[in-house]
Amino acid sequence: MAKKMGRVLVVDLEATCWDGLPPEGETSDIIEIGLCVVELATLERTEKRSLIVRPERSRVSEFCTKLTTLTPEQVEAGMAYAEACRILEKEFDSRQRAWLSYGDYDRTMIEGQCRQTGVRNPFGGRHTNLKTLWAMAHALPYEIGMAQAVNMAGLTLEGTHHRGDDDAWNIAALFVELMRKLRS
Repeated sequence: MAKKMGRVLVVDLEATCWDGLPPEGETSDIIEIGLCVVELATLERTEKRSLIVRPERSRVSEFCTKLTTLTPEQVEAGMAYAEACRILEKEFDSRQRAWLSYGDYDRTMIEGQCRQTGVRNPFGGRHTNLKTLWAMAHALPYEIGMAQAVNMAGLTLEGTHHRGDDDAWNIAALFVELMRKLRS
């Protein structure tokens, strides 16, 4: 089946993390799937969504809360990872749409968590690593962080950095900026 190209899904994940190695027996879990939809015809960011996911193999550390603002109570009240994946497929047609993230972390994290938990990957194989594309488009000798790229583009970082929905929104702004330059 052909991929739908009218919209691109911009994804940013937050996961359990620690200041150092994870505690014995814990594995990093996705705790937020941030999503922004970009309409390709107009290059408009049309939707911003946060799916809070209950971790199954780890707990939210104090370090993680300081970084993401997500508390253990918030994520414990979240949905199961499998339910978040069903929402992506059902509401966003994620298996049929191109998607991108800023770096490969999000893609590899989703692939790994799906493999480890037996949940079907909600995304198809058409992933774009905007971090690499941004560096190539601007002839940078190395990849830069998302906040640096936003600054470089003359944009303002919106929302809370390290929250999935806000970061997806900002990554989508970078994608839109790059697409506008390619179209001109």
